[in-house]
Amino acid sequence: GTSEATMGTRISRAKQQLVRGGARFVPATDTDRRERTEAVMRVLYLIFNEGYTASSGESLARRDLSEEAVRLARLLHAADPDNAEAAGLLALMLLIESRHGARTDADGALVPLESQDRTRWDQELIREGTRLLDAVWDPRGTSTGPYQFQAAIAALHAEAPAPELTDWPRIAMLYLWLERLTPTAPVRLSRVVAVARAFGPTRGLTLLDTLCGRHALDRDPLVRHHERAVRAHLTRMTGDTAGAAALYREAATLAANGAERRYLLTEAERADEATT
Repeated sequence: GTSEATMGTRISRAKQQLVRGGARFVPATDTDRRERTEAVMRVLYLIFNEGYTASSGESLARRDLSEEAVRLARLLHAADPDNAEAAGLLALMLLIESRHGARTDADGALVPLESQDRTRWDQELIREGTRLLDAVWDPRGTSTGPYQFQAAIAALHAEAPAPELTDWPRIAMLYLWLERLTPTAPVRLSRVVAVARAFGPTRGLTLLDTLCGRHALDRDPLVRHHERAVRAHLTRMTGDTAGAAALYREAATLAANGAERRYLLTEAERADEATT
């Protein structure tokens, strides 16, 4: 170990170097604070997502990461209660976390949103998340940030008592607004699914082709397996089960998460059975 005297010498040397280098410790400006908060929110969102669906390995989720992200998002919201996006991020995490108990079956297999047992969703987390969002939501949408839009989408899922009662047209519209703010591949793919649910699989596939042509979603290594999975899902909705089975298998070969891969292979088998 290092002795206290040695440590003291190192610290005073470091301070002298900072002074020589012209360092000045000044109070943070509002812009500094806002930028720092945005950076912290980005990191918390990444940690939460990695916990929600681990990017590799055999188990679907890493609870330690998602729970830690929620804990830190609570601290951030408490420290900056007037920040609508910090409230939106916490609301988003709570609304997604409310579905945790229904996301896998007894064997650890992935259960997609529309097949989940909604009685297993945590109503207390849903109430808390919805309250947080309602308190900051601007109905005109002029100052609404991406975390609030995502929380609003999660809230619409949470309040639907059954999958067929989901307000898909409103979700599709929220994804369009979100895409304008954060034009990322996952947001675009989610909008395709919402459009297909709201207006039919053919509309969804047409939009998917347009987005792949413009933004190369089908060649993006981060979302390639999601693009194939969405295409497979919509292809099956049109009645082409053989085409869907091939696409599900292709998606499975690209998926790094074991639980996701097993789910996609099961869907391929189901599509095969529907073909014969």
